Amino acid sequence: MKNIAICPGSFDPITYGHIDIIKRGAKIFDKVYILALNNSAKNPTFAVEERVELIRQVTKDIPNVEVDSYRGLLVEYARSKNAKAILRGLRAVSDFEYEMQITSVNSTLEPEIETFFMMAKSNYSFLSSSIVKEVAKYNGDITGFVPPVVEEALKKKFHLNG
Repeated sequence: MKNIAICPGSFDPITYGHIDIIKRGAKIFDKVYILALNNSAKNPTFAVEERVELIRQVTKDIPNVEVDSYRGLLVEYARSKNAKAILRGLRAVSDFEYEMQITSVNSTLEPEIETFFMMAKSNYSFLSSSIVKEVAKYNGDITGFVPPVVEEALKKKFHLNG
C-alpha cells in the first residue's frame, strides 16, 4: 500500500517556503498531492487554475508529486485519493492555533486521516504569500522568495516592468 499525503493550501502564490515543505514531504511519502484550495476568507490574486499551473511548473522535477485543485472538504478529497495523511507546514507558533482548529475538524470528520506538521526551515519562517505579494506590488525584489516563473507571473499580475 502506498503512503499518500495531501499538502493543501491556497498557494497564492507558491513560495520557496512551500516548495521546501513539498520537497521534504516527497522524501517521506510515496505520493504527495499538492492541492490548491480556495480560502473563502481570502481574496486571491491568482485564479485556482493559474496557481495550479505555477505549482506544476515549479514542482515538475519532483517525480512523486501531483498537483490538483478541489472545491469541497479536504477529507473528502483525501478519501478519493486513498490518502492517510495531510501534510501542513508551520512557520511559527502563531500558525499553530489556526492549524490545530483545522486538524481537529478534519479528524472529527475522518479519524483515519492523520495530520503531519512540518516546521519551516528558519530561513523561510518569515515568508508568506501575503508578504511576497505586498513586496511585489511595490516592485520590490522577491527573487529570494519565489522561483523566477512565479516572480514573472506576479509582475504581469501587478503590471510591473522587469
